[in-house]
Amino acid sequence: MLDRLRQWLSLPGRSSRADHLPVPKAPGDQPLCGCRLIVLDLETTGLSAAKDEVIAIGAVAISENAIDLGDQFDLVLRRPELDISETVLIHGIGPEALTAGHETEDALLHLLEWMNGDPVIAYHSAFDQGFLEKALRKTLSYTRSHAWMDAAEILPAFFSESRDGGASLDDWADRFGLEVSARHNAAADALATAELTLIAMNQAASQGVNTLKEFSDRLKYYRRLKNMHGH
Repeated sequence: MLDRLRQWLSLPGRSSRADHLPVPKAPGDQPLCGCRLIVLDLETTGLSAAKDEVIAIGAVAISENAIDLGDQFDLVLRRPELDISETVLIHGIGPEALTAGHETEDALLHLLEWMNGDPVIAYHSAFDQGFLEKALRKTLSYTRSHAWMDAAEILPAFFSESRDGGASLDDWADRFGLEVSARHNAAADALATAELTLIAMNQAASQGVNTLKEFSDRLKYYRRLKNMHGH
């Protein structure tokens, strides 16, 4: 992935490339087993999208019903001006890493190109969506909306015996016997989320869910039930 980034950054006309980024795709009749999904995780300077900032992006693609380890995105952004004193012990990204990171504009442009407009999945996706959309808007004046799905809803939606939308990523990983290599590392958390998502996708297929729209609709149905029961 870094080789592709270097090649991309060497191309002329960066601003014109921003005008021709892929258009976000809505869930439709794409076969669930054949579509490409982006599973993403961010590290930030804090929990408030209003005042805190993105400092690292990790993502991996699910393609053809498999995790494609050759199709990943893993970058620390160059943000030496940011104060990470309150969160460095959580994510382990120190001032040196922020000084040596990739320029934010370049990284975000490449992220959008790499995502190719495909739907995005994250665990507690409202957090990542809020931070990423703020960064895109602030840095690139980019305001297009991607389709987002929440892995914290996907799992209980398809494993009805465990309708616990409050379970953590670690709880689900333990349930399915997955080993998370490093927590609060964007790339590792994205990979763990992708593994759990793939388990849920296979469960969905066994329940007759065959398209991305049917998959998305099941999440909407789960959300309505959850709201009805006040959870």
